Amino acid sequence: MSLTREQVMQIAELAKLELTESEIDQYVHQLSAVLDYASKLDALNTADIPPTASVLPLQNVMREDAVKPSLTREQALENAPSAIEGQFRVNAVLD
Repeated sequence: MSLTREQVMQIAELAKLELTESEIDQYVHQLSAVLDYASKLDALNTADIPPTASVLPLQNVMREDAVKPSLTREQALENAPSAIEGQFRVNAVLD
């Protein structure tokens, strides 16, 4: 499928791109090549291939939660510039 200069200019306008004349000519050829390749993929028979989101098997990469020794509240707040009622005190970010 071959794109025209006008179609490339319309695509550039939709994408809010300012293209030079040489870029328009370049993209006419490049985008046309991409569409030609996509049309080749359209010709493949995929009737027996089930739809899928990924070709890789899904696996959970999360580890199990495990309780481990940690800092006490007092140790965690030891070096805090400011603390109040056992919590870090920070300056307000929003009004």
